[in-house]
Amino acid sequence: MKRRALLMMTACAVAVSALSGCAKKLPSLEDDSAGAGEEKSIYDMVYFGEITSLNYLRTDTEVDYALCSNLIDNLVDYDKYGNIIPGLAESWSSNEDMTVWTFNIRKGVKWVDCDGNEVAELKADDWVAAAQYVNDAANEAGNQYIYDTGGVVHNAQNYYDYTEYMLLSDNGRLTADEDGEELTPVDEVRPEDIGVTAPDDYTLIYTLDQPCPFFLSCLSYSAYMPVNRAFLTESGDMFGRSKENILYNGAFRLTEYIPQERRTLVKNETYWDKDNVHIDVINAKFRRDVTEVEPQMFLSGELDQVPISVGTMDKWMSDPEAASQVHSMRPDISYSYFYGFNFKPEFDAKYEPENWGKAVVNEDFRKSIMYSLDKKALAEVYEPYNPEILLQKTITPETFVSAGGKDYTEFAPFENIAAPDSGDPDLARSFRDKARAALEAEGVTFPVKVLTTYNPTVINWDAECKAAKKQLEDTLGTDYIEVIVERGPDAGFLSAVRRSGKYALLLCNYGADFADPATYAEPFASDNTYGFWDKSQDSTVSGLFAQYSALLDEAGKTFDTEKRYELYAEAEALLIDHAIVCPCRVSNGDGYVADRLSQFDGQFAPYGLARSRYKGMMIHERSMSMEEFNAAYEQWEKERLKNNG
Repeated sequence: MKRRALLMMTACAVAVSALSGCAKKLPSLEDDSAGAGEEKSIYDMVYFGEITSLNYLRTDTEVDYALCSNLIDNLVDYDKYGNIIPGLAESWSSNEDMTVWTFNIRKGVKWVDCDGNEVAELKADDWVAAAQYVNDAANEAGNQYIYDTGGVVHNAQNYYDYTEYMLLSDNGRLTADEDGEELTPVDEVRPEDIGVTAPDDYTLIYTLDQPCPFFLSCLSYSAYMPVNRAFLTESGDMFGRSKENILYNGAFRLTEYIPQERRTLVKNETYWDKDNVHIDVINAKFRRDVTEVEPQMFLSGELDQVPISVGTMDKWMSDPEAASQVHSMRPDISYSYFYGFNFKPEFDAKYEPENWGKAVVNEDFRKSIMYSLDKKALAEVYEPYNPEILLQKTITPETFVSAGGKDYTEFAPFENIAAPDSGDPDLARSFRDKARAALEAEGVTFPVKVLTTYNPTVINWDAECKAAKKQLEDTLGTDYIEVIVERGPDAGFLSAVRRSGKYALLLCNYGADFADPATYAEPFASDNTYGFWDKSQDSTVSGLFAQYSALLDEAGKTFDTEKRYELYAEAEALLIDHAIVCPCRVSNGDGYVADRLSQFDGQFAPYGLARSRYKGMMIHERSMSMEEFNAAYEQWEKERLKNNG
């Protein structure tokens, strides 16, 4: 396991438990007047990525998850070391081959509206209703695929395929879609045929098509959140459109929400585990220039949390009091970052998509770019003090899963992965020379335009793009490639850029959905939106995709853990060996921050929604210093290993 180096360390005690709590006076809220004027624990923060929807059953964006995870609970919960513990299910069991999972639902849990009024009691049917909604193609749920990965919930995908066919065929009346493609009839599957059933109000059963020892970890995804059937039916298309159009059973209610202005979360007093919710009110203000917040706003108590970019660190560190409350974030192994090549370019003609399309199918061309990237220098954009802790040679992060006494990234197929952390300029140029000779013969013009786009709401992404541009052009020459860095939209970046193919080379990330290597294979499987290599007309690329798909198919049918991991490792190694993607790092969380919350108080899991939740967190008088954070992180790692056996 990688150990975080203790930077700027002096002999000091861990300050997490020593920090005293603080309280502020609750503002008078029109929609939450009860308790106004009382001393409450209030957390004031800023945010800069706006949600797209409150419909947690449809959304597939991290920004939406982060908010909804505090409003709706799951069947299982997590402790601060990543262990699965009871949530809305008090207990559970499975049959011997782990194809049938039975959950005993907690009694007395209430659904409430945004004003805190009780609407209904939570029942097992709420998960049945959710499964039927998510798997109905008419609802266009971006997270539906989770039902067809892992253990594969019985008939979930079949129901989706049937409802999709009925949509495309106008209920069976058409024989071809709007593009003229012939439609193959699909046998009827009813919503009640899905393998999610409720024999009584407090018993929930999932029936899977294949054994799944990690099924519990799948349940932390939003597609497995419950929904009240009557409310969902009454809301119709308005479900999730506003704070009034969802019900709440989680730790907080959303009492105020003005997009790109502010939102307020208030503790749910009917919450089943409210004794573990230590924050009464979360006031979040939207700011586009979030990294320009002055240190005095934090020191004065006006804000309890401020994200800090590398570019503004000097300002914070020049003030001794501010500097003593700045620290980095725990590396986030639930997210893997990699550079992806687009094999189906759909960007503007001025960037020459046809020329890029011819170049990108050449493996030597891709490798010339891969070996020009200095991953360590790029990681320094986010973590200049200790970038090594973020670096990855594989897509699946180290320490994510293990089997047979070794980490997944230590399996044999990865032994020859050689891309160095600091790149290899000489090797990159040798690939350049081979690629250029071959591509010129095929009519490719140089320099090849390389469009890379960044999301302006992600701190330092623009700086990484500029650093990557310099690395590539300095190593390969501007007569070979011209890297064009373009700002993307503030909202809806994924839809507008990555999913639309409006890039050539893009820094991508992928978050794990459950505890199995299959989760990190998903982005590159058929009909993915990460690079579109499955859509390539080039015979070499399509041949590699066929090999990859065959390995995934075999791995998915293998339930001996070590053999399964070996097959997934072989598939992942193929991606890297042939430069379909370029692994680079894991997430550094939010980079640097001044924050009166300690992440070590809250829940943890290397996937899913646990780390987004405020449940369990407490507001402290001060933010940790870098030294205090490093000591706390080291202590947490030791405790995690001990608590995880």
